[in-house]
Amino acid sequence: MRKRIFRNWGLKIASLLLACVLWFLVVAINDPKETRTFSNIPVTLVNTELLEEGNKVYEVLDNTNRVRVSVRAPKSIIKDIQASDIIAEADMSRLTDINTIPITYSILNAGSEYTIEGIPASSVVKLNVDEKASKLVRVSCVTTGEPAEGYMVGRIQLDLNRIEVTGPQTAVEKISYAQINVDVSGASSDMSLNGDILLYDGEDNRLDLPAVKLSEAHVHVSVPVLALKEVPLVLDVTGTPADGFLETGVITCEPSNVMLAGTSYALNQVTRITIPQEVLDISGATETVVKTVNIKDYLPDNVSLADSSFNGNVKVTIHIEPVVTRNLEIPGARLSIQNVPEGFEVEQIDQEEAYVLRISGLEQNVRAVTAESLTGTIDIAAWMAREEMEELSAGLYSVPVTFTLPGNVVIEQQPEVRITIVKQDEVEDM
Repeated sequence: MRKRIFRNWGLKIASLLLACVLWFLVVAINDPKETRTFSNIPVTLVNTELLEEGNKVYEVLDNTNRVRVSVRAPKSIIKDIQASDIIAEADMSRLTDINTIPITYSILNAGSEYTIEGIPASSVVKLNVDEKASKLVRVSCVTTGEPAEGYMVGRIQLDLNRIEVTGPQTAVEKISYAQINVDVSGASSDMSLNGDILLYDGEDNRLDLPAVKLSEAHVHVSVPVLALKEVPLVLDVTGTPADGFLETGVITCEPSNVMLAGTSYALNQVTRITIPQEVLDISGATETVVKTVNIKDYLPDNVSLADSSFNGNVKVTIHIEPVVTRNLEIPGARLSIQNVPEGFEVEQIDQEEAYVLRISGLEQNVRAVTAESLTGTIDIAAWMAREEMEELSAGLYSVPVTFTLPGNVVIEQQPEVRITIVKQDEVEDM
């Protein structure tokens, strides 16, 4: 049995090869049909002007203008068919009462030996047909991200601040405004670009409305990126309060510093903002002066306030207080005579136990002065200079006593003492 199986090997192989050749010949002669499926075929809508003539517009629903089709054709034909060869059309003249259009199919250069149908077989384009509407909507620009440290975004400028939107009335009514989003992350110089226009409803939700047409798809946007610098406010006060009143020297400003924005060159020229004298004049004041000053009036060119919510008003307070007086009793022993010219002697005639010194100034300063802290000085050389005396002569004189007081305290009435000046040789002769 085994011998029979392996007998005539060559004849058996030749028979097998002949059977295969005959099979391929039969297949080639008969050209059997095959089925192929094509996806995402676009549907072209024709005669759309029929709706436009009635002032209506349409919107394709549920992505029904993209279909899957099944093609059955002889193998010799179907092997060369590409998706781009398939034509799918929906004729607007066949629009039904429920706003659907049946789709017809054909294949370029495929003759008639094929069948084609949509999947599912009842493929239709679904439309939302509505009245045509138009309106103008405002366009704004919003930045996202943060510029580089030490910089801020200035006032954005748009070449166009309104556009017209046209489409189905129900879709147009949803639109509240248009917006351009610009990312300024890390920016340290001005930006200029054509921004894409996005549509939003009244609740700030982004709208995707393919049926709505925009009069402009892009708008040119200029985004200035400004440098920042903080500078102090300098207060230049002038004038003198009314008699009996003094400026305390305490001046406050709220805020005392401001943040400025501008070009780097402009900010390099600014080290302070000075409020001039004519604005802070306290002449004749009898109480603390409070003034509101708008510093925008004193900003250099090409420089602005960085905080858009700050209106520029600062509150300046110049403290004024009434003058107070006080009498101090200075013991006579605390008076000393100094700088007596050579060859003379000076004797104090009045040897009172105490001298009254009347001082005035701000209350807190006057209260700080005590009699124990003061020493009176009779300076002969200084007295001679004031009296323009080149040479000292013996005699009886009234000479002022000087006291060293804080600069904000003054002597109301300069005390004087009587002295006798004699030459030393006359004293010796006596």
